[in-house]
Amino acid sequence: MTDAATNPLAQLNHVDIPAPGRKSPVMGAPSIEKIVASASELVPVLRARAQRTEQDRRVSEETTRAFHDAGFFKLMQPARYGGFEYGFTAFIDVVSELARGCTSSAWGCSLGAIHQWLVATFPEQAQDDVWREDPSAIVCGSYAPATMAEKVDGGYLVHGKWLFASNVDNSQWALLGVQFPPEEKGAAPTAGFLLAPRSDWSIEDNWHVAGQAGTGSKAIVIDKPTFIPGHRKLTFAQASSNNPPGAAVNTNPIYRIPFLSAVPVCLVSPIIGTAQGAVDELIGLAGSRVTRGAVAGGGSRLSEFFPVQSRLAEASASVDAARLLLYRDTAQVEQMAADGHVISIQQRIRNRRDHAFAARLSRDAVEAVFASVGGAGLALDQPIQRMWRDTNAISRHISLNWDAVSSMVGQYLLGLEPKGQY
Repeated sequence: MTDAATNPLAQLNHVDIPAPGRKSPVMGAPSIEKIVASASELVPVLRARAQRTEQDRRVSEETTRAFHDAGFFKLMQPARYGGFEYGFTAFIDVVSELARGCTSSAWGCSLGAIHQWLVATFPEQAQDDVWREDPSAIVCGSYAPATMAEKVDGGYLVHGKWLFASNVDNSQWALLGVQFPPEEKGAAPTAGFLLAPRSDWSIEDNWHVAGQAGTGSKAIVIDKPTFIPGHRKLTFAQASSNNPPGAAVNTNPIYRIPFLSAVPVCLVSPIIGTAQGAVDELIGLAGSRVTRGAVAGGGSRLSEFFPVQSRLAEASASVDAARLLLYRDTAQVEQMAADGHVISIQQRIRNRRDHAFAARLSRDAVEAVFASVGGAGLALDQPIQRMWRDTNAISRHISLNWDAVSSMVGQYLLGLEPKGQY
């Protein structure tokens, strides 16, 4: 496996774009450089555990403890609960670095860390419910509104099944997508989220998949009507605004960034890091692997073949392009929030485009790497085949699906009403 010491371009991976989120406002918080260094130290550990993580279909408790110890789940948590209040640009550095070792583990960390930011946008009492007794509590989530909440005195009754709850095994709370009944007669239901503690739900072990198997994205089940107090509610409209309820007590501008300009960052960061890991793997493999059999140039090292050289260059450029897109948009959103500006529809549409296109670039980079390694890349203990399956899985996530997102962007560019969420 290649690392920064043997990949001559790896030392340039850090993108030094000024952004408010790269500095913590919290006295005594570790520097982002120190946190990223902790992530780098974990890369070989995660790589060694990657095959077992996939077989277990979940991130292990041991790995989760390491993430806690390194402070990764505190990255975007409010200072009131011991968090560091870093922004999304810092978040990208940490998660993409972890993904060089194991995509599924980085994904679990990414969702856990981003949900600390999302919980911070809920009303203050909801935040207290989650963190007052256990500031280290982490939250899984299933965003799609899977059921209609029933309005009752003081809150809501809910029951149903919520799919794709990544890292659910290691979570103490769940963020559940629901439909809320209309406030006025004749109005449409509204979408949003409710927070439920672990005691309210069970896990259905239904995660048997070809890619991202180690994320443990199982189903959450509430099998009978269960009461959730109204203060644990956040509507999608509130989450998409520049002024969610939690911003009243968490005054760092990062908590005013709209949901869809923020959350997809946690989905793109792992795929970019995985693509970088695949490039590094190919560099290490190409220098040592010698071709055999009836091929032109048989007996030569992979590194001597022009197609391998060309694909490696293209993959490396694709990873850099994806990283730059994500950094640019995220830095601009952070600065706009810091300046008190509303994140415009124009900016939101571009963010959605760039999130999906960065995922596509990263997937294509891994495709180029996988096409270069031949039969040696097919073994289940070979990381590149797992990276190929994982990146193909991530790029099919509804938030990153290029077919869906590109249609919405094209509509906007043509002066039509964009159909989709932004």
